[in-house]
Amino acid sequence: MSPVSLRELILGAVRQRVLCVGDVMLDDFVYGTVTRISPEAPVPVLRQAREAKMPGGAGNTARNLAALGARTRLVGAIGRDADGDALQALLGQTPGVDSVLIRSETLSTVRKTRFVSGGQQLLRVDREPLPVLDAATEAELVDALREAAEGAGAIVVSDYAKGTVTGAVMREAVRAGLAAGVPVIVDPKGNDWSHYGPVDLIKPNAGELAALTGLPAGTSEQVERALLKAMTLCSARVILVTRAAQGLSYLERGGTVVHMAGLAREVYDVSGAGDTSLAAIGIALSSGASLGLASRLALAASGLAVSKAGTATVSAADLLAGDSAALLGFDMLMDQVALWRTAGLRVGFTNGCFDILHRGHLRVLQEARARCDRLVVGLNTDASVRRLKGDGRPVNPEESRAEMLAALSVVDAVVLFDGDTPIDLVRAMRPDLIAKGGDYTPDTVAGADIVRAAGGEVHIVPLVEGQSTTSMIARLGGRDPAGGAY
Repeated sequence: MSPVSLRELILGAVRQRVLCVGDVMLDDFVYGTVTRISPEAPVPVLRQAREAKMPGGAGNTARNLAALGARTRLVGAIGRDADGDALQALLGQTPGVDSVLIRSETLSTVRKTRFVSGGQQLLRVDREPLPVLDAATEAELVDALREAAEGAGAIVVSDYAKGTVTGAVMREAVRAGLAAGVPVIVDPKGNDWSHYGPVDLIKPNAGELAALTGLPAGTSEQVERALLKAMTLCSARVILVTRAAQGLSYLERGGTVVHMAGLAREVYDVSGAGDTSLAAIGIALSSGASLGLASRLALAASGLAVSKAGTATVSAADLLAGDSAALLGFDMLMDQVALWRTAGLRVGFTNGCFDILHRGHLRVLQEARARCDRLVVGLNTDASVRRLKGDGRPVNPEESRAEMLAALSVVDAVVLFDGDTPIDLVRAMRPDLIAKGGDYTPDTVAGADIVRAAGGEVHIVPLVEGQSTTSMIARLGGRDPAGGAY
């Protein structure tokens, strides 16, 4: 089933396989402080503090695909040089990325070195010899692409005009996409898009769209005219243009232009934001998401990317952390827990009827959340509450109870269970922490033995005197819980 919400799309990413092909580069960041101007020339003197290297270009797209949860194959070509060695080693250490890098005698590895102080880039130095892709390396690339495309749900092409994305490579990408019935998405370069062929989506930024069409692309009206002209200059089914703080716009062939506003965020570093949005669109379309939903994911992911330093990745956990808690089905909950665990987060669990929320409930939830990074609340269904509490309960139906819990900042996910105890949930989740109120002991908490056996913690939160749903119902009915008149 195609995802219908951003949360479903993010959670479903762990089931996707995506092939990334394109120009793989080495990004080098030199960080330091500037306290004076050089006496030799009017330039700042950077006192170097540290240096960080990471995969760039298609390598960064692959990193973002993996961070979002996709099983990622990366195909590219690099030189037989020291930068190529460093790049291959870095990609070999990247979880979730299986890379096939063709080492070429005629192709030099591209390195971009950025000098940064106080969060601002002072200078970028590119080591970018004239790219020459020989016929033998190109043939190896095409063969590697053909093999890696098997089983992929989408093919994303990251073209930085460094020599990897040749006509032969694009023809094979389009052929593989058509044969498997999966989308081919291209991040383009240059003023000629005709060699990309009949791809499903081309994703330029506003500057690239303007360069292709010779038209301005600043305002929405200008973007509309440029998109219409761009459609006559390529064979793509969709052109989606990213517009930085203005969001994005897209045009389907034969349709009308759609504009989507972005979220206002503080921009820290724009390095690699295009790679992040390309990865998000690739995952979304591989999931069968609509173009509108894919665009929402791209906006959310790229918005987070520019708020991070360096060529940063955006994870599924990052995106979900900015979303409110939600009522999840069992399968979606398991996917969510897996994502949190992949991110190294401690997952806690508590459960109850939560029929009328009160201070005692809040105390349990607060203490539980203080002891973990993410808190899942198991909520008894209406049928379960009736079996446990009798006729007339619950006072509030399960949908209302779930919505109230999800609105609390200390709750990260809510899941319904129909049994008298949540033992099946605990067995499946194996939480790092299980918390209950003081009317329980560590030995009477359902699933406590499972949690302890896995090395987890069982925590009992002291009761808040006079706080219970039963006593609140009794007071509302004019009766004291002890039996006297209230």
